[in-house]
Amino acid sequence: MDSIAAIILAAGKGTRMKSKFVKVMHPLAGAPLIEYPLTAAREANASRIVVVIGHQADAVREHFSAGDDIAFVLQEEQNGTGHAVACAAPRLRDFHGRVLILCGDVPLTQTATLRDLLQRHAEQQATVTVLTASLENPFGYGRIIKNSAGQVLAIVEEKDASPEQRAIREINSGIYCVEADFLFDAVARLGSDNAQGEQYLTDIVRLAVEKGLTCTAHPISDPLEVMGINDRVQLAEAEAVLRKRINEDLMRNGVTLRDPATTYLDRGTRIGRDTVVGPGVHISGHSEIGEDCIIEPGAIIRDCRIGNRVVIKAGSVLEDSIVHDAVSIGPMAHLRPGTELLEKVKIGNFVETKKITMGKGSKASHLTYLGDASIGSDVNIGCGTITCNYDGVSKHRTVIEDGVFVGSDVQLVAPVTIGHNAFIAAGSTVTKDVPPESLAIARSQQVNKEGWKKK
Repeated sequence: MDSIAAIILAAGKGTRMKSKFVKVMHPLAGAPLIEYPLTAAREANASRIVVVIGHQADAVREHFSAGDDIAFVLQEEQNGTGHAVACAAPRLRDFHGRVLILCGDVPLTQTATLRDLLQRHAEQQATVTVLTASLENPFGYGRIIKNSAGQVLAIVEEKDASPEQRAIREINSGIYCVEADFLFDAVARLGSDNAQGEQYLTDIVRLAVEKGLTCTAHPISDPLEVMGINDRVQLAEAEAVLRKRINEDLMRNGVTLRDPATTYLDRGTRIGRDTVVGPGVHISGHSEIGEDCIIEPGAIIRDCRIGNRVVIKAGSVLEDSIVHDAVSIGPMAHLRPGTELLEKVKIGNFVETKKITMGKGSKASHLTYLGDASIGSDVNIGCGTITCNYDGVSKHRTVIEDGVFVGSDVQLVAPVTIGHNAFIAAGSTVTKDVPPESLAIARSQQVNKEGWKKK
């Protein structure tokens, strides 16, 4: 097959979103809308990709890193889809293969569908192939006009269609495969004599037919694949479709989802086999979870790397953290960014961590805050312990070495180091370093005033 390029149309504002953000940057299952046609184009082997941007062009550009294989062109005045492709043409002046034209607000088109579109285009030796679908209610879409042999003669927009044409149910998806040499010549000659006063990309079909060139349709069975996102209702509908795809793919690869309908997993989530995920779980960002884990109901996990045989109990929240094998977390624990828990650590109910490392076999079973700390192996952190890491100006670090026992209701005022195998008595406020294998007691003297109540 000849080389393939892709043009993605993403210049529209999306006024029906009722948002201060441009439509194609609205998030959908963990990625902006624009990411979906981009990914599909790459997976369909597009060697060159041009994105046509307009409203909030800088915001779209800034989302992508400098190393991405994308060229951006600006459509300063949104004068129709044909004009948008004409804006992209100079970036592909030296390209002579096939051009996929995709829409930045159509996220559900699957890579396999694009590959089938390309294959049909080649088999039919077509100049223009349009992806189509049949709808029960085609209102608002351009209609596909065919001859008796099934060749496409024209695409007529809703506002320009006759009553007979509006009765046609086969619609234009806005996705095409077009021979590059014809495409760039055609869009340079488009007019705007229509109800919208715009340059319609659909008119390239008429121009091809006038030249005696082949135009064909590639119908698909699932109209959801070509559903455009115009408002937040459709955005939610698309998210439900994507979430179903994500969940089914994971389940087919050995993951148990106790209630897929209430399990919210972002695009790109990776989960190992024999892991069990309870209802109401949210896993987002670039999260990876190992094998044989148990994630109980209501857990929230963002941008985390989690090992094998980890138990995350109900209601726990994990953010930007690394969890090694055989760790137990929760219930109702909160791992904030920068947390790393080594093998067999236990973080219990209502424990909060932030920017800590915790060594193998250590535990903090309940009602504890551990922030800006390096904690060794086999350390016991008693209930109610707090690392006092902030003095109102700067953050300071607490170091707890291997084998330390910290009793309940202890405050460790950083910067402070607790030496290995030391013992901190319950109720202590520790402000000085504790030598290894020492007992530290830092309590105010108890005073009992007998008879005080009567007075």
